[in-house]
Amino acid sequence: MLKSALLIFFSILTIGLYAQGQQDIEVGLEYLKAGEYEKAKSIFQKLSKSKDKLKVIHKPYLQTLSRLKEFEEAEKFLKKEIKYSEGEAKYEADLGRLYEIMQKSEEAKKQYDKSINKVKSDEPAVYELVKEYIENNQYDWAIQTFKAAREFQKSETKFAFGLAKIFNAQGKKQEMIEEYLNYGLSEKARDVVQNIFQDEIKDEKEADIFEKVLYSKVQKFPEESYFAEILTWHLIQKKEFFKAFVQARALDRRYKKEGVQVTDLGFLAHQNKDYVNSGKIFEYLVKEYPRHQNYPLWRRMMIQAKEEVIKETYPINKSDIRVLITEYTKMLEEIGTNQKTLEAVKSKALLYAFYLNEKDTAIVVLESAIKLGQGDQQFVDKCKLDLGDIYLLKSEPWEATLLYSQVEKSSKDSPIGYDAKLRNAKLSYFRGEFDLAKEVLDILKQATTREIANDAMELSLLIQDNTGVDSTEKAMKEYSGIELLLFQNRVDEALVKLNQMEGKYNGNSIEDEVIFLRAKTFLKKGDTEAGVKDLEKIIQKFSIDILGDNALYLLAKTYQDKLNQPSKAMKLFQELLTKYPGSIYGADSRKRFRNLRGDAIN
Repeated sequence: MLKSALLIFFSILTIGLYAQGQQDIEVGLEYLKAGEYEKAKSIFQKLSKSKDKLKVIHKPYLQTLSRLKEFEEAEKFLKKEIKYSEGEAKYEADLGRLYEIMQKSEEAKKQYDKSINKVKSDEPAVYELVKEYIENNQYDWAIQTFKAAREFQKSETKFAFGLAKIFNAQGKKQEMIEEYLNYGLSEKARDVVQNIFQDEIKDEKEADIFEKVLYSKVQKFPEESYFAEILTWHLIQKKEFFKAFVQARALDRRYKKEGVQVTDLGFLAHQNKDYVNSGKIFEYLVKEYPRHQNYPLWRRMMIQAKEEVIKETYPINKSDIRVLITEYTKMLEEIGTNQKTLEAVKSKALLYAFYLNEKDTAIVVLESAIKLGQGDQQFVDKCKLDLGDIYLLKSEPWEATLLYSQVEKSSKDSPIGYDAKLRNAKLSYFRGEFDLAKEVLDILKQATTREIANDAMELSLLIQDNTGVDSTEKAMKEYSGIELLLFQNRVDEALVKLNQMEGKYNGNSIEDEVIFLRAKTFLKKGDTEAGVKDLEKIIQKFSIDILGDNALYLLAKTYQDKLNQPSKAMKLFQELLTKYPGSIYGADSRKRFRNLRGDAIN
């Protein structure tokens, strides 16, 4: 009983003393906060005699002594802590900081080195000491800690993530990039590193540093595919497809990948309308792997890329079109006409129809493609839509609508079916049957494909805004007739009629549509100066009308893509974002603006 009573007594005494100690600490902290340093010192000094209180009062007592400039007292206190803690590294570092304040540089460096040597073999202790240095803004010593531990472990990549973050905090972008790349050498970290680079590489200057580091790594470590892969990824982000191809080609040959990644790059360049480099990429695949199962696809894409380059050059050279047809024919003779080459047959037919005006030849070729592709309903339907367009070129609208309607029926509630319905609506529009066209277009506004829904909405609004004013709808019929002429590639005839309409319908609701259509026609024809003049006329005269943002967006794109005036383009994109915040061109304008400004884009 006596023993139990004594235990209870000492337990109560211990609790009481602990509570008293806690109260003293809180009072000392209040004095420190109030700037009453002498009072704070007397409390902390008393508490420092208790070994178990040292850790708790460590920082406030040091802060108090520092404010009082009692550095010798602080030195004694720290040495006592180092002794009691058996040389804990953070206390060694604190003593180093104290020596720095006392302007004892040599002693300070010795203490920092001592702290690092104590932790370099213990990974958790390394992170603790680094944290301590970072909290005191001693980034260089945090770096030294990581590097010493890295050297001890004989690893060139250990602690890479932590080092990268410190270098980033210091604004040392090259060193940051180097360390994140080291971190990415681990397979598990590669996706993370790509995301980090997307966030951290913010401008053109940083992108250039990143690129130089990557090229250096690729040259220094040619056997390490990771650096070449990251460089390829970076170049794709910048849409520098030829540079990306050079890297992808090297990887393809070195690791015998049989064109897998190069194929993806070719399609990516094609989707981004970089047809010149898309053609080069597919040409490499054709030459490198002539026996590969994808050879027919690659060869068709190579010719198609050439086709797109020729079609973008105005005026189009008919002899170039005939060379393309010859290439398609040669391909079909060598490989044969089958499921893998049917698209080439279709492409060949469209060249005859739209660029050589050999519509009957085109019809024969397309009809043969339809017979050969009977097992592929989607391909057949695409051919029928093209065949319908050719009959429209021939001014045979009944044949066209018959084919469109067949596709509507066979591909109901699918993108191809919606496309057929849209073409039928446009046909009604060309014929001046505006009510019928609008009825179909209003349904198509809800189409699942954004492109069809947007086209339907645009044409529906055009009809809505320009009908009903005049019961004869004469102006609208003239305008839709001009659109048919343009569809039929009768460009010069269409421009004459557009000029006549502008004079005839000055002040009419259709005037801005006439000028905008003429601007687009000039640009397509290659007369950029006339196109820009018309776009500027719309912006000045019709900025509050429905085509204001369309004209501003097209003008900005023209300055960027055709006239190579990035600063002017930037200004126009910024104006669009400010003036038309709800514009459907907002997202692309924002992306283009950021690209021109030098931001890194995903």
